[in-house]
This record gives sequence, C-alpha cells and structure tokens, in this order.
Amino acid sequence: MRLLALISGGIDSPVAVHLMLAKGDDVDLLHFDNRPFTDDKPFEKVKGLARTISASVEGVRRPRLMMAPHGKVQIAIARGAIRRLGCVLCRRMMFHVASALAERNGYDALVTGESLGQVASQTLMNIRAEEPAATVPVLRPLIGLDKLEIIAIAERIGTFATSIEPGLCCTIVPEKPATKARLKDVLAAENGLDMAALIKQELDGIQEVDYRCL
Repeated sequence: MRLLALISGGIDSPVAVHLMLAKGDDVDLLHFDNRPFTDDKPFEKVKGLARTISASVEGVRRPRLMMAPHGKVQIAIARGAIRRLGCVLCRRMMFHVASALAERNGYDALVTGESLGQVASQTLMNIRAEEPAATVPVLRPLIGLDKLEIIAIAERIGTFATSIEPGLCCTIVPEKPATKARLKDVLAAENGLDMAALIKQELDGIQEVDYRCL
C-alpha cells in the first residue's frame, strides 16, 4: 500500500511509521508545523526522526517528508470555535488536509500514532468525532499498545532519544480540552469556520523537506 503517515516529534508516530515500513508498505510523512505555538525544536526533531526511521528497515524506499504550515489554522480555530474543542478541531483539520493530499497524490490510507486513551485527542469518543473528517481509511498500528510497549519499540529502533529531547510543547492547547466530544457539536463548531479556505490555505502551503544530513 501507499501510505501517508502523520508524524510529530513525539514518541508514538515514528513507531507507527516504522511498523508499517516493516510490513513492506510504501510510506511518506506529513508533519503539521505548529510554529509560532511551538519553537523550532519539533520540526528539527521530525527531520532527525525521519532519518532514523529510514534506516530502521532495510531495503525500503526513503520516505518523503512534507511539512504543512499549521499555525494560522490554529489561530482561526482558537478565535472562531469553542476553546475546549480546540484539540479535536485541530486533529480533524489534520485529517481534512491529509485526506486531500492523499487523494491528490494517490495514497491508499493515512497512518497515525494514536493509542487509545493516552491524551485528550485519543479518547474513544474524541476519536469517533475526529475520524469522519478523513475521506480515506485511517490506520492506527499502535491502537492496542500501552505506552511502555511503544517506548520499548522506540528504544529498539533508535527514535526514543530524539523523541524525548526537550522542546516547546504546543502553547495553544486549551486549559481544559474536551475528552468526550460529540460529533454534532464539533460539526457545529466547524460551521462557524471557513473550512474550505483553511484547508486550501494549508494544502497550498505544503512543502517537501530535505532531511538528509548536510
């Protein structure tokens, strides 16, 4: 399969990418760049993680790494929607944009690093509210693993040390994010945003990133 993986600078998504590469799938990477609500570190970490993942499985094609500018979308969500739904709306926007890219470039499915219930965006109700934004299948190879199992794989493939390097976490996360979002409330919030314009803006801003060691 041709897969488009959503990758961050954290622990989970690089492990998910590795597992799909190890199955023999053709995987490319899409990072949503949250600057100015993070510093440069997550972007630099993702480039390092991409290098490590590329070397973690022999005989695979080197994944492309693409970057979507996500900061302005975050501002629009924060200004135009209920704050507690911010994380769910952010995740849905990622699915909207990634799905559009997948359909344009012929990817069969998306890959995420979600495992059930670890953070607000990964509770079962929130996942149910987020997934309808995707127009292609969403694969979650870590969904049944706990954090210790994921960390063990990350240590084995060499991504863990990079993933835990210090960096500024997203500063636009609401103080009390929703953990039991209802789809009807999320759709109502999106109706207050110019979704088509936001998706196009972000899709048009996607750039390929060279992550080779220079």
